[in-house]
Amino acid sequence: MTGFSDRVERVSISGIREVFEATGEDDINLGIGQPDFPAPEHAREAAAEAIRAGKADAYTSNKGIRPLREAIAEKHARDHDLDVDPEDVIVTAGGSEALHLAMEAHVNEGEEVIVPDPGFVSYQNLTHVAGGEPKPVPLREDLTLDPAAVEEAITEDTAAFVVNSPANPTGAVQSVEDMREFARIADEHDVLCISDEVYEQILFEGEHRSPMEFAESDNVALVNATSKTYSMTGWRLGWVVASNRRIERMLRVHQYVQACASAPAQYAAEAALTGPQDPVDEMVAAFEERRDVLLDGLEDIGLETPTPEGAFYVMPKVPDGFVDRAIENGVAIVPGEAFGDHGRGYARISYAADMEDIREALEILGRTYAEME
Repeated sequence: MTGFSDRVERVSISGIREVFEATGEDDINLGIGQPDFPAPEHAREAAAEAIRAGKADAYTSNKGIRPLREAIAEKHARDHDLDVDPEDVIVTAGGSEALHLAMEAHVNEGEEVIVPDPGFVSYQNLTHVAGGEPKPVPLREDLTLDPAAVEEAITEDTAAFVVNSPANPTGAVQSVEDMREFARIADEHDVLCISDEVYEQILFEGEHRSPMEFAESDNVALVNATSKTYSMTGWRLGWVVASNRRIERMLRVHQYVQACASAPAQYAAEAALTGPQDPVDEMVAAFEERRDVLLDGLEDIGLETPTPEGAFYVMPKVPDGFVDRAIENGVAIVPGEAFGDHGRGYARISYAADMEDIREALEILGRTYAEME
């Protein structure tokens, strides 16, 4: 009788999704990482026009339409001073597929992938899908990833390490010095640095720099998407940038698991990247205001919370049972252990919700904390 692969048996259902599915209609959902803003109108219109003109009916190039890859290259030249050849870009079905391609193309059976803990739920599970062994590294007290801890964790079995800044679930932003160190580590140890930069534009303090800017070798693969920056999570449009030889290997996987990203989404993404950026600026300003209200409220409650410098999450330290009690009381938040063993004792709260919901949620969380004292 046909059983199941060892790889799939090691993959768990996302703790984020479990909370999402358990959320009632009247509950306040601060558990999902999805901007509550519309996608830019010019991006929507570009997709609609492509559909009306019949441009979205057929397969595109496996790598994606040339104008979008050129727009991605121009974006990285503008933002990171990177000289990216459009041929060294694969447009993917969201950042998730881009991460999957990087893992599948570079990780052999049993090889290690160093991941932040707590870190985005996909890192450990996509490592398992690729047949590898995730090697979690605990974060600093400020919830950033320490390059020294990454370097110490490297062995001869290490295939890659993952860097995520601004980070999900912590909202932490790595310093420029950290990013420079990650590039050095990739160069000197000849291991791949997978840099997840999906939240790069949602930044309140600090400065976002990519390890790819500092690398002297081709040992950095950069993952990005329109999902968070342009509030286009449902469009499933991301990309991966790497050296030509790495892109060629990732393309071998992409052409069979996906063929090409959705054509309408590609035209929308081109317009998002090349059009007015005012919607992004307005969204980031709103997130910063919400962050400050949430931080003040959590402090008033008595929950110790590192200040996030980007993304739209906070991770307060919480007592045992707090998350379950909060969900029972009508506020959906995610237990920190959903993001790794070192997330235990924390909760992830998303402020991708309107201010009224955030203020009401704070009242409920305050009562929840008081109940547990």
